[in-house]
Amino acid sequence: MDSLTVAQKLHAAAAEEGKRLPILIEVHLGDEATKHGVHEKDALPLAEAVAALHRLELLGLMTIPPYFDDTEQVRPYFRRLRELREAISHALGSPLPVLSMGMSHDFEVAIEEGATEIRIGTALFGGRAAHD
Repeated sequence: MDSLTVAQKLHAAAAEEGKRLPILIEVHLGDEATKHGVHEKDALPLAEAVAALHRLELLGLMTIPPYFDDTEQVRPYFRRLRELREAISHALGSPLPVLSMGMSHDFEVAIEEGATEIRIGTALFGGRAAHD
């Protein structure tokens, strides 16, 4: 999730079900209009607000950085997310064990930078067919 509005809606839905919902905050680290997420500077205030919503369990951060043919170019984005997670964890006084970053073509770099979850659907299942 990437906004307090979404967090509040998830909190209300979890409360109706009498459950606690694990979540990740999506952080937008690139300038791509096709990607979503909270801006890096707004991630800590959002995490602090989410921490007050007792039906949500903030587990960590996620990002989808810009695509580069040279996977080393994505390393700074992964490093920034790891450092941001460490800063937020310290500020909240709570561990954030999940760092979800890296996809089929750059997951090795993501793992080197601390990813705990990767998305490798294309590597496992092949590319998606284009839809009109």
